[in-house]
Amino acid sequence: MKPRRDRTALLAAPMAAWMALFTALPLLYILVISFLQRDETWGVTDILTLDNYRRLLDPIYIKVFTGSIGLAARATLLSLAVGYPFAYAMARAKPKRRAALTLLVVIPFWTSSLMRVYGWMILLQANGPLNTLLLKLGIVELPAKLLYTQGAALLGMVYTLLPFMILPCHTAIERLDPRVTDAARDLGASPAKAFLTVTLPLTMPGIMSGCMLVFVPTMGLYYVYDLLGGGKGAILGRVIHDQMLSARNPPFGAALSVALIALTGAVVALQRRLGGRDIGFF
Repeated sequence: MKPRRDRTALLAAPMAAWMALFTALPLLYILVISFLQRDETWGVTDILTLDNYRRLLDPIYIKVFTGSIGLAARATLLSLAVGYPFAYAMARAKPKRRAALTLLVVIPFWTSSLMRVYGWMILLQANGPLNTLLLKLGIVELPAKLLYTQGAALLGMVYTLLPFMILPCHTAIERLDPRVTDAARDLGASPAKAFLTVTLPLTMPGIMSGCMLVFVPTMGLYYVYDLLGGGKGAILGRVIHDQMLSARNPPFGAALSVALIALTGAVVALQRRLGGRDIGFF
């Protein structure tokens, strides 16, 4: 028994060292400098302060947090509305068709997400294919403003993160024994009632995992928000970036990062409490 434990510890050692070096230590560094005072020119001093966290209570930054949470919630709900039916169809499809549908979900990962966002910019611009089609069909008389809007930013978020909703939902649905829903139907339940009372509760772990995997990154994907939304408003990831680089205020940027980590932890705890212990395809 002991040699097996020693072998397991030896195999886990490289990953543990990697996590400690590139995850734990940077997070600890961020936590430490969040309690330090900004230097007058660049960097931090060794003076301890809580001003960085008091500043988080400023109405401007509270608005940033609420706006970021609102955007993440909308992106999550839209991803769920689109991703769950697709995952259901993929899980119930025949093997060959299922492989083709899975390929459609995975293909976007083969290219840079930044390049895909630029593709959406070309599609949505005033003289782009979508506006050209709308003009030819007579739906609009002048090019519609599709780019640099909140809707475009939301579309980009959903498009970028949709696979992270589909894959956990697909795994949960695929694990569900079809005979369970068949039994509900045999007992007199309608298709809708069988779905709501059997399928949906039993696939809830996958749904919660997908929601977490979409909700949390949305607040940090500021490049999607900037490129498609035109930088109107601000989300948390953009504010952290600006504080770290443009404003040259690493301590406050670190405090914002700690707040984002705490919010992420709260979302994960809620996800686990609501039944998402089985993290989808992981």
